[in-house]
Amino acid sequence: MKFVYPAVIRKENDRFRVSFPDLAECVAEGATLEEAIENAKEAERNWITVELEEEGMLPEITALCDIAVEENETVRNISATVKFTEGWEE
Repeated sequence: MKFVYPAVIRKENDRFRVSFPDLAECVAEGATLEEAIENAKEAERNWITVELEEEGMLPEITALCDIAVEENETVRNISATVKFTEGWEE
């Protein structure tokens, strides 16, 4: 199943940091934007998998236009695909 959550991408010195406002403490970094986004997809997938296993529910998705960003930040949707095994129907 595909999940799409908004992420805030911030350029910090020579690295990129990605955080998900809706997913508490879900962050990733990378030396390049592409690396940071790939790391963010993995972090998002892991966060969602653990949350579904423990709580069974995910937070609501905030609209991109409702996320405040600073001058050196941008916001975009990042998708993660989670493959369910037993007990889940797609």
